[in-house]
Amino acid sequence: MNARQVVVVGYGMAGARFAEEVRRRDPDATRVALTVLGAEAHPAYNRVLLSGVLAGSLTQDAVRLHDDTWAERQRVDLRTGLAAQRIDVGGRKVELADGGVLGYDALVLATGSRAWVPPTEGLLDGSGALADGVAVFRTLDDCRRILAAARPGAPVAVLGGGLLGLEAARGLAGRGHPVTVVHPVDHLMERQLDVGCGRVLARTLGRLGIAVRLNVRATRHVPGRGLVLSDGSEVPAELVVVSAGVRAETGLAVAAGLAVDRGVLVDDELRTSDEHVRAIGDCAQHAGTAGGLVQPAWDQAAVLADLLTGADPAARYRGTPVVTRLKARDVDLAALGDVHVDVDEPDAEVLCLQDPSRGRYAKLVLRDERVAGAIVLGAPDAAATITQLYDRGAPAPSDRLALLLGRALPAGGAASPADLPSSALVCRCNTVTKGQLVTAWRAGACGVAALRETTRASTGCGSCETTVRGIADWLARTEPAAKTATATTSSGRAAS
Repeated sequence: MNARQVVVVGYGMAGARFAEEVRRRDPDATRVALTVLGAEAHPAYNRVLLSGVLAGSLTQDAVRLHDDTWAERQRVDLRTGLAAQRIDVGGRKVELADGGVLGYDALVLATGSRAWVPPTEGLLDGSGALADGVAVFRTLDDCRRILAAARPGAPVAVLGGGLLGLEAARGLAGRGHPVTVVHPVDHLMERQLDVGCGRVLARTLGRLGIAVRLNVRATRHVPGRGLVLSDGSEVPAELVVVSAGVRAETGLAVAAGLAVDRGVLVDDELRTSDEHVRAIGDCAQHAGTAGGLVQPAWDQAAVLADLLTGADPAARYRGTPVVTRLKARDVDLAALGDVHVDVDEPDAEVLCLQDPSRGRYAKLVLRDERVAGAIVLGAPDAAATITQLYDRGAPAPSDRLALLLGRALPAGGAASPADLPSSALVCRCNTVTKGQLVTAWRAGACGVAALRETTRASTGCGSCETTVRGIADWLARTEPAAKTATATTSSGRAAS
């Protein structure tokens, strides 16, 4: 039987993960012949960790998802630095920028999204390119441009107080830049946070050297001087970093006549309006998915790999409940579920604790005794416990105050990461449980690095790394036979 010809347009986090999932199910490439097109010249990288590159805590090599020999080892025809120009859905062909043509049995769109630049005077030059002193924060190349343009100690303005904008702001502030965040809404991260937490977060950022201007818009960029705001004031800035949102990359889909709204419309089989074309990640629009986050993309990649390899023809994508974490040094923030609920809503129990002077805020929304939503700032123990409850759908402890303070354990709970139940979800991005980590350890993956390679735990947003390390340390103490079965120590260093 001839292998099914599958072409993937996009070699970002979604496309790379899909290729990995296909080869996990079809390692010998007998069922699926895989071609992956990447418009960027370098290997796939973890976009979630780019704020660490900007901050200087991670090297560019540290965020790579694949090494230079990955494609050859995995029997993937990988073509980087090559964009798709046109899709011929009738002929089932993809026309390439170099003039080549690829036929396909199934086409997977994983084109992601692009940074949106607001129509502020002076952000673009006469040709429509970014003006001097302006950068966006979306790709690895964007990081390189920002670091090259940011003169040491020079003031920087960040347009946008969402998740990505705040991560960029914290990274640049950590490098010694005076940073001002300009946000047109009355509080930061309004999609994930309520007003109360937004205010506490702004105060916390202020202590870290980040000024916040709310409820104002940038009306003009003056090169070398900064931004003029809608209230007439100015923000001095040698560099303006735009992080005002993203737009799905749907140009190929639109030109091919596929159904598109904010993204390429897909059903539970990730199928577009053409039965031979699928879409995953930021470019796809599914009813149960929040855009811009890695976990839905990777869940979709697993489902689609099941379908296209035949490993599970009944697989369906039903949506992903997400936990949003702000990855910024000295700021511990998690938001999950439905947080925009008033305290007087009849079918919900809403609790709120505020401690602005210490940078702490916690809001908990319960329905039928279970966590329906939460915001936790500055209380990592509480965030960990509440997230466990949310993931497991377990009843919340009766002592709600202890839960908000991080002093309560889930039912049958854990006093430390090592004491988590086997079913506890450790890595949300990759759906890795504690039990899977233990199994991998006993199979020889002894150490953080080995557990990461085997299970992918901590390779997504990175927020579970402490828990993974805690479990590895516990296993090294309690299962010394397994520990010596390999030359890798619990810290991930070679023992020999």
